[in-house]
Amino acid sequence: MKIAIGNDHAGTEYKIAVVDLLKSMNIEVINHGTDSNDSVDYPDFVHPVAKDVEEGTVDFGIIICGSGNGASITANKHQKVRSALCWTKEIVELARQHNNANILSLPARYIALPQALDMVKTFLETDFEGGRHERRVEKIPC
Repeated sequence: MKIAIGNDHAGTEYKIAVVDLLKSMNIEVINHGTDSNDSVDYPDFVHPVAKDVEEGTVDFGIIICGSGNGASITANKHQKVRSALCWTKEIVELARQHNNANILSLPARYIALPQALDMVKTFLETDFEGGRHERRVEKIPC
């Protein structure tokens, strides 16, 4: 499995921990994020993740910013991307099961780091249910 990850300055600590987790799971990581806490513009780090997902060069993406909103909005501008802003494990499960989310957006300023890591595991372990949800997901792109 290959995951692209991107973050702004608010998500650096979380990104480092998520990358460590992914590597411990033998998952290849493409790091498009900043490694600094200096202020940066999140779209510069999110667009490359969304492009990787859109082009199918990775299996999934993970994006992290302060609220998760800007990152998710940016990612969802790309065709074939279904970025889900999640703040609980249960929302992550539903985003994968019902929406076939292919990018997880984490709000670093609103969730604890252990919670974020648990959410990443849930994202990777949860399958899309298909069925009636497939029809709905197919209607998403413009």
